[in-house]
Amino acid sequence: MNIQSEFGFRCKQLRARSGMSQETLAFKSGLDRTYVSSIERGERNVSLLSMVKIAAAFHVSLSYIFSIERFSDNQAYQPHDFNEPLSEKFKYIIDYDNRILSFQINGLLNKTHTDQMTKTWFNLSSLMGGKEAKVFFDYRNMRASDNEPAVFSPEVLEKAVEFQEQLNQNFSQIVVLCNSEYMVHQMNYIASLSSVPNRSSHLFGTDQDMAEHAYRLLGVNGNELIKFAV
Repeated sequence: MNIQSEFGFRCKQLRARSGMSQETLAFKSGLDRTYVSSIERGERNVSLLSMVKIAAAFHVSLSYIFSIERFSDNQAYQPHDFNEPLSEKFKYIIDYDNRILSFQINGLLNKTHTDQMTKTWFNLSSLMGGKEAKVFFDYRNMRASDNEPAVFSPEVLEKAVEFQEQLNQNFSQIVVLCNSEYMVHQMNYIASLSSVPNRSSHLFGTDQDMAEHAYRLLGVNGNELIKFAV
């Protein structure tokens, strides 16, 4: 596969796993939709400027686009990705002793889900009280119905930015387990827009590495909800 085809297929993968249409990618990158389509088909010699614009639209670095991480190019965020109720996708637990609120996400979320989760979070955070509390998110199983990893869709990403700012106002530390380097980039982007960007740590790697790092950050030896295969 030549570099044109490789770059085009990579764009298609990232677009698909974030639930973007070609029209949305074109709008976010400031490029024409037909131009984006021809890039994905490997028919264009893409300029460096266009590459940078596309990387910015995905909220990743240009070097990441050429990294070894690869995904399915199946389009995520299809209707069948939301057959399960939120109660099956969203679990939480409060560790009062260590003052940690833990969330686990299985499957994909839509805007309605995020609105419902935000309401739940408000109720739970009021029980914690004080900014010395910490929050622990597990997105390792945020996968589409094809069992392949996906990241936030544009509409969910917008809600996540708002949610991050609310977290910063109520918690001293945020630790996030990611399902891919792509998600790490997306989480870094979300945190960069908040008033306290360094309060959030985004981890990806082997379960053992993530467990050691997360537990060290949180000051604990384990978690009743979030388990690791080590």
